[in-house]
Amino acid sequence: MANPTARFQTSLGDFTAEIYQDKMPITAKNFLDLAKDGFYDGLHFHRVINNFMIQFGCPHSKDPQSGRAGTGGPPHGTIQDEHPEAHKLSNEPGTLSMANTGRPNSGGSQFFINTKHNSYLDWFSPGPSKHPVFGKIIDGMDVVKKIETTPTDGGDRPTTPVKVEKITVTE
Repeated sequence: MANPTARFQTSLGDFTAEIYQDKMPITAKNFLDLAKDGFYDGLHFHRVINNFMIQFGCPHSKDPQSGRAGTGGPPHGTIQDEHPEAHKLSNEPGTLSMANTGRPNSGGSQFFINTKHNSYLDWFSPGPSKHPVFGKIIDGMDVVKKIETTPTDGGDRPTTPVKVEKITVTE
């Protein structure tokens, strides 16, 4: 059985990610449920750092100028950390990785797309950062790069908001 895909329709173009339901079932289910419920539709990328990553999924980012963007989570709360020994997926370019507060079991709706290899963020690497990879861009990496290089303000927020109109899941 093939993994589901998620098509992101953004103000800068579309991209598609394979969601690793087979390797990361808890994190993948959380993302897929939120996407199918329309939770992500209308939100903006709230943190964009060139040559690092683009972050998305905060409910407060519906208003792209909100000072609370980056602080919110899903209505159901946080999810359990997922660190399967059998699947040590590294934070390579194009991978989707669960954001968290740095505390155990603090992932929720926010995630980031790596635009370079950020191996120090791997859950199995030494150090405090533990961010499990749960998907990878399979089409439209040029759009991700467009988002990555959009001008930002001092808080890493795009000066021209980048909106996700809709995420469509195909199973």
